[in-house]
Amino acid sequence: MNQRLVDSLVQVIEALSPEERKLLESRLKLNAVQQTPGICGGHPRIRNTRIPVWILVSFRQQGANDAELLQNYPSLTPDDLTTAWDYYEQHRSEIDLTITAQNKDDNDGETVF
Repeated sequence: MNQRLVDSLVQVIEALSPEERKLLESRLKLNAVQQTPGICGGHPRIRNTRIPVWILVSFRQQGANDAELLQNYPSLTPDDLTTAWDYYEQHRSEIDLTITAQNKDDNDGETVF
């Protein structure tokens, strides 16, 4: 680890104004959601995982709370969920379309009596 670099970064961050700090935090949060072709169907996912944002939103819409999601996805943190909810607020139509498409795909193979 480059301790001098870390110390320099800490000094720069501490010198930021509240507005600059807020901008830095929002930019860092953007890195917490990744979108990579070939991983999770190219859908936005939580940092370095194979957990797409749409599935977390879908479970939440079905009544799962954060504690249940964290229990079922132990690699996630509370901050990851906050990031997922923030991402959803900024990309609601995209995520809603994905959920609708996934539900349709799930139901296409079912026989209804």
